[in-house]
Amino acid sequence: MDYQYVLCGVLVSLLGSVFFMIINTTLSGEKKKVVEKVSNGVNGNGYVWMPSQNGSFVPDIARGTDVVIVGAGVAGAALAYTLGKEGRRVHVIERDLSEPDRIVGELLQPGGYLKLIELGLEDCANESIDAQKVFGYALYKNGNATKLSYPLENYTSDIAGRSFHNGRFIQRMRERVATLKNVTLEQGTVTTLIEEKGTIKGVMYKNKAGEEMRSYAPLTIVCDGCFSNLRRNLCTPNVENPSCFVGLILENCDLPHANHGHVILGDPSPILFYPISGTEVRCLVDVPGTKVPSVANGEMAKYLKNVVAPQVPPQLLKAFLAAVEKGNIRTMQNKSMAAHPQPTPGAILLGDAFNMRHPLTGGGMTVALSDIVLLRDLLRPLTDLNDAPALCEYLESFYTLRKPVSSTINTLAGALYKVFCASPDPARQEMREACFDYLSLGGLCTRGPISLLSGLNPRPIHLFLHFFAVAVYGVGRLMIPFPTPKRVWLATRLLLGASGIIFPIIKGEGVRQMFFPATIPAYYRAPPLE
Repeated sequence: MDYQYVLCGVLVSLLGSVFFMIINTTLSGEKKKVVEKVSNGVNGNGYVWMPSQNGSFVPDIARGTDVVIVGAGVAGAALAYTLGKEGRRVHVIERDLSEPDRIVGELLQPGGYLKLIELGLEDCANESIDAQKVFGYALYKNGNATKLSYPLENYTSDIAGRSFHNGRFIQRMRERVATLKNVTLEQGTVTTLIEEKGTIKGVMYKNKAGEEMRSYAPLTIVCDGCFSNLRRNLCTPNVENPSCFVGLILENCDLPHANHGHVILGDPSPILFYPISGTEVRCLVDVPGTKVPSVANGEMAKYLKNVVAPQVPPQLLKAFLAAVEKGNIRTMQNKSMAAHPQPTPGAILLGDAFNMRHPLTGGGMTVALSDIVLLRDLLRPLTDLNDAPALCEYLESFYTLRKPVSSTINTLAGALYKVFCASPDPARQEMREACFDYLSLGGLCTRGPISLLSGLNPRPIHLFLHFFAVAVYGVGRLMIPFPTPKRVWLATRLLLGASGIIFPIIKGEGVRQMFFPATIPAYYRAPPLE
């Protein structure tokens, strides 16, 4: 009987060994699957765990996004809403989602308002934010004034410029973005672009809690503003700092010309006034260079009272001095940067991160919104954005197709700023006088330049012709009543000075792109085959 117990023990041992091997194999397989899932799949929180640069692991937003947008200012918010309405899955990452408080980005030209209507965002610049209609400009010089009205006769009564608090405008657009279920708006700071073999795959950022995250998409659009820390990866930036703006808010005062911007050709540079609400008027004092008097020690207040105040129209002087006494004085560095993109698969630049001009003419938002309409139309035929090289080649047409609007507004802003600034040079003084008098002539001499300024006539050749018409007008005045050698020499210097102002700006914009865009192969790019 003993051999029966021995036999039973052996069989039990064998069955136990087999059972153990089965269990071990099953558990090993499950463990492998878990490792693969953690490495390549999504966990219960919707994240993928990826190694970071320092060897630790960071959560990665699941790859169900079509477009990552860096920044939710004017350009970023408008773009997110536009692409979201097109059905794209969009992830927007904005450094600070609280209401911005800026002293620029407060005037939208009529051409920009038309683009806002095309994007379906016109209700973001209406009575809900106390936005004011703007119908043109009043220009002042040495006590003389001329009124320049936008050519709006062929448009409906609602079409005009708009002025408002920049922060209110942006928050209204962000609210519209938040209504779209396929758009995620998140507060976070983008630190780097994720690049693989020359292609941008997404971004690495820190969320509101300070956690390091990644977000992937076939297209990353960088619109993180004038202080962009990502633009060097996507363009060759040459940022100039021509001047600073000193900002004040005048309260409970009436502008000499209601619903108009006011430009004073002051010394040393222009002074601007325009409404930003029903009871507030923004004043921007331009100070050439990169240094301004100190606000903290009172030097700025003295400068505004002693240098600027004597040049302010009498109707605004009391409110101006009250604003200075109140002490809420803001400063901002003005920047200018021509667009020099480096086409990169998987990414594109937009807004002030891509292209800036002097804010004297209030054209920045018009350019940005025009770019968004163009980019939307280029992307509309595409259902799949995953072929990064083909998409990059196709979107090279964007840089050429945007030129009529962008180069007209950029060139006008740069040229007008230089002409409007005071100068000890007699030739520059004559050019300034000629410009003011030319704009005061009325008819085509007024209508042409203001239609360019408003964004309603984006034709670079018209800008070029009007600019040199001003120069020729100045020369003609010098030749009357008699062309003395001194006057001829001054006229020659005036023409040379005018050329020295506009030709470097045109060169920066690109002569061929401005005047002969149809000769550039990218102009004819067709959507890639899917």
